[in-house]
Amino acid sequence: MISVQRSEDRFRGGDEAAGIESLHAFSFGTFYDPDNLRFGPVMAVNEERLAPGAGFEEHPHSHTEIVTWVVEGELTHRDSTGRATVVRPGDLQHLSAASGVRHVERNDGDVPLTFIQMWLAPLEAGGEPAYGIVPGPDGATPYALPGAGTTLHVRRVAEGERAPVVDAARLYVHVVRGRIVLDGEELGPGDAARIVGAKGLEAVAVTAAELLIWELAG
Repeated sequence: MISVQRSEDRFRGGDEAAGIESLHAFSFGTFYDPDNLRFGPVMAVNEERLAPGAGFEEHPHSHTEIVTWVVEGELTHRDSTGRATVVRPGDLQHLSAASGVRHVERNDGDVPLTFIQMWLAPLEAGGEPAYGIVPGPDGATPYALPGAGTTLHVRRVAEGERAPVVDAARLYVHVVRGRIVLDGEELGPGDAARIVGAKGLEAVAVTAAELLIWELAG
């Protein structure tokens, strides 16, 4: 079974005056939809667009696995553990908030910044916060989040190519760029598919495309 959410149907949030545009795939903040709270452990998939100089000032998180994928520009990250990093396109950032952490996310560059941020519920609450950046994960090296019982696969597909989609009890597929056909549905940038009982699916690239595929336990 496949359920498609179009980019234009996501909740628009953010703060236009502050240079922040946010697109939410699930209930988030002031937007509440009781039928769209989460999909398995996935609680949020937010596309954040920050103008130069804009950002989210220090704010707290706890009991959440936060994974960030930069699409364009550079993301400056600082947190209460003393870390300060710059995350660039093609790098994966993972912040395990655990029992509690505070952080800042900003666009300190001179070009617009776009990133996809995904929040997942941990299997167990508590623990010590952890942080890491994985340079350039791709389809050959999926990124496992054992703390949430999930694995992230990155697929980059050339125009006209076919890429296998993971067989899994549940999948969440987000199109970062380009257009694909998946199980008869054409998906474009910002579109997402929630799939139950995925087996033998292929993504067919209408144009060169980049996909984020969450493999979720049953």
